[in-house]
Amino acid sequence: MKYTKADAKQYARENMRGIWAAALTPFADDYSIDEIGFRRNIRHWIDELEIDGLFISGKQGEFFSMSLSERKRTFDIAVEETRGKGSAILSCSDQNIDIVLDLARHAQRIGGDYIVVHAPVLHFVTDHDEILYQYYKYISEQVDIGIAMWSHPDSGYLMSPELCARISELPNIVAIKYSVPRENYARLTELAGEKLIVSTASEDVWFDNIEQLGWRLYLCSSPPYLIQTKFDKRMRQYTDLAFAGKFEQARKIRDSLEPVRQALKATRPKGKPQAQQKYWQELLGQAGGTVRRPMLPLTTAERVAIRTAFEFCGLKPGAEAAE
Repeated sequence: MKYTKADAKQYARENMRGIWAAALTPFADDYSIDEIGFRRNIRHWIDELEIDGLFISGKQGEFFSMSLSERKRTFDIAVEETRGKGSAILSCSDQNIDIVLDLARHAQRIGGDYIVVHAPVLHFVTDHDEILYQYYKYISEQVDIGIAMWSHPDSGYLMSPELCARISELPNIVAIKYSVPRENYARLTELAGEKLIVSTASEDVWFDNIEQLGWRLYLCSSPPYLIQTKFDKRMRQYTDLAFAGKFEQARKIRDSLEPVRQALKATRPKGKPQAQQKYWQELLGQAGGTVRRPMLPLTTAERVAIRTAFEFCGLKPGAEAAE
């Protein structure tokens, strides 16, 4: 590890910054992980799109369809490819605590920068707070690596700002991906101060959160590599301008991306988010590939609609587009 457990919060404050992206995992036609394509994507994202860090094997990455060994393999590849150039936060989320800890120890052993652990799904529970505090406390006690919490409605509840602030007192709890209404994450930003880096996944509010809340971390979803190309890095541009306090310039560039956002949103089938984004990747010249069950592939009509929207959204592909 690059830091001690006691130094985890300070290390994160100094290094967990900028634009991070949640990686989709490319699968080949035989449903194996396309390791060559995955490595090529990571190099493109870090070297050409100037993305600062990657979120590996989360829900976007279809971790739920992968074996334990496959999840570890994606960790290995990400750490190898980002070493010396960027950062990697490795998703150890699972309902089984033994799997969470197995993945966490692997992440720590191979030199991952941080791990992220989704709040567990809790059925038939109406008082979550002590369960969740003890859950994160236990994980914190077992590993030294910096831990990001992850609260999302998928769990069946949302962690309150007050609970998150309490958990942030633990020594190696360093951040949270907080997929909640704005009033919740604004409140937590105020409560936690320097003890916890707060972020949320929506790119369309990233600029506002830099300007109004002083945020310095986008953690994260797939827009950093879906709304940018090697020749059109407007998210990078508006982020850097906002970090420099040049908000009017940044706002104009942020707003110019609206046709791209709308093209992605309008053509995303409700049950096929990964499939749509993977095809969009292919249109950009990245490795997309198929999805695994239970996710479903796109129909021909859906692919035509996505391609048409892509062609008129204003992005210029960095490589030859997919057919």
